[in-house]
Amino acid sequence: MTKLLANYLRQYRLLLWLLLLFTAVFYAVLSAYGLPAEAAVYSALLCLAAAAAAIVVHFIFFKKRYDILSRAAEDISFINSLPVGTFENVSPTEEKYIEIIEKLTEKTSDMQSEMRRLQTDSEDFYTAWAHQIKTPIAVMKMTLEQYDTKQSRELLMQLFRIEQYTEMALYQSRLGGSDLSIEKTPLDGVIRACVRKYAPQFISKKIRLVYSGSESCAITDRKWLGFIIEQLLSNAVKYTEEGSVTVTAEGEKITIEDTGIGISASDLPRIFEKGYTGQAGREEGSKATGLGLYLAKKAADKLSHKLYAQSQQGKGSIFTIDLHTDDMMFE
Repeated sequence: MTKLLANYLRQYRLLLWLLLLFTAVFYAVLSAYGLPAEAAVYSALLCLAAAAAAIVVHFIFFKKRYDILSRAAEDISFINSLPVGTFENVSPTEEKYIEIIEKLTEKTSDMQSEMRRLQTDSEDFYTAWAHQIKTPIAVMKMTLEQYDTKQSRELLMQLFRIEQYTEMALYQSRLGGSDLSIEKTPLDGVIRACVRKYAPQFISKKIRLVYSGSESCAITDRKWLGFIIEQLLSNAVKYTEEGSVTVTAEGEKITIEDTGIGISASDLPRIFEKGYTGQAGREEGSKATGLGLYLAKKAADKLSHKLYAQSQQGKGSIFTIDLHTDDMMFE
């Protein structure tokens, strides 16, 4: 309040000085015509009192308008709830400010509509591209599966990576959308589908994959949860050279624990940043994109799930998906 009053006095200081000047001139003129000093002082004080009353009323309206603008600055949608005529009888300068705001609001709305259109076009393009590219991938996979050689197995692994990168591109284009199907989901089916998909990768690297099943359920989206699990399995198989990867689902938590190279303490806080590969990624060279964990975290946020990691360099990592959400959130 004190700061607002100080700002008010600073903004209208010229008018206040003019008021004092006019009062002094009024007092001087009355005195020059020989009126008693008491009459001149009394008249000047009356002028000051009337001016003070006008200033108080003006400050009340000033504060009311200031409070409205302050709330609008915090939440622009508050403007829409104001009664008609709130900004009537404003000064010409304020009219211009309001006109600028209205034009900016209109321009922002147009830009948002254009962004939504571009996002839809982009999603449609990636969806079509992903479906079209699956055909040649399937043909190449069928061809390679006819030959059980070291070279064909290596090519199948690379082809599997191409499939995963295709899926990553498709899911990234959909992250900003609302294609969610939230329902009570048995976790066992989702996890088993992901495990089966990555089983050849684990077999190829001779890494033991441990999963004993689960009877847990959670409120989630089956497709997006599967995407998160797949990214974590991909990360686990990439950075585990020997040992095992263990998947467990208890209650509303899914954990994926590996015996891989682990994550350094300096890298751990940044592993979910876009494009961040860390020490292990740099050692992998061009194989690491820094997108898998980033997209997994974005998908978890989209579902209001929590995704976090524990790791010790040289001893492996544990990634946990906490599926607990407010059941009313998606109603």
